[in-house]
Amino acid sequence: MTVSKIWVFAEAADGKVSNTTLEMLTKARSLADTVECVSVAGDAVAGAVGAHGASAVHQVNGTDGKLLGPAVASAIAGAVAAGNGPDAVLLATSYDGRDVAGRLAVKLDAPVITNVVDLVERDGGLAGVEPIFGGTTDVVTKFTTGKVSIFLVRPKSFAAEESGGGAAAVSELAAGDLGATGAAVVTNRFVEEKTGPSLDDADIVVSGGRGLGESEKFQMVEDLAKALGAAPGASRAIVDAGWVPYSYQVGQTGKVVKPNVYIAAGISGATQHLVGMKGSKNIIAINKDPEAPIFSVADLGIVGDVNKVLPKLIEALQSR
Repeated sequence: MTVSKIWVFAEAADGKVSNTTLEMLTKARSLADTVECVSVAGDAVAGAVGAHGASAVHQVNGTDGKLLGPAVASAIAGAVAAGNGPDAVLLATSYDGRDVAGRLAVKLDAPVITNVVDLVERDGGLAGVEPIFGGTTDVVTKFTTGKVSIFLVRPKSFAAEESGGGAAAVSELAAGDLGATGAAVVTNRFVEEKTGPSLDDADIVVSGGRGLGESEKFQMVEDLAKALGAAPGASRAIVDAGWVPYSYQVGQTGKVVKPNVYIAAGISGATQHLVGMKGSKNIIAINKDPEAPIFSVADLGIVGDVNKVLPKLIEALQSR
């Protein structure tokens, strides 16, 4: 194995472990002798993380109604100082994951490798593979400080696979004195209303772009997604234009998706967008420009006006 012990920050919502957590665990068990988790939802995640290779869950308490970052970072740093911490920590590129990573880096005086899409062995240690120049080139970055390696991993970088293990053992991991950083209180949370599958987990994604012409035409993307049981997505151009929320954005600065089917409607295929969807199993592109870059990654290309093609697709699906 590459390292002795890897800890994965296990995130959960409504008692369900995030997919990225399970993806990181699957990769971690191929790299380390021991894989364990740190979480604020120990008992709720023990079964799922154990089934994906974690032997233990270190439960961090005292986060109810508060930010997770200060307590989780403090607890991990305390374990490192006591000599029973990990060699490497994997965290998802999520709001909480980035918060914990930043705070932990300060406490350990250690760098963070971000935007990681793969983890590889280099000279007896772990290195992160990161895409640069809009995803056209990968670089391999290795820590040389001898300190704990901290990696922020992109969702969908690995396939989640169960290992056949039982529920992980849960034990408490105490956080130190948080001082002022532990005083912040979460007074409210906004949960965006949505129906159908989430963009992160959908088997089919239908994304719209500037080629739709105007914001009202995005309704066709929503209608096609509904007819297919898919999740709607969008290019950065129409997110920046205010047509749809940022949560719809697919691309380098949005979400990375790898569905079985990805339909790009009126999206030219800028490099920024391709980074977020080119790993899809089957890509269908609809664009009136036969030279559009999106066709370079498409398995099926439809050269035509998206405002004529989409209504026909929706009509055909609804008549079935």
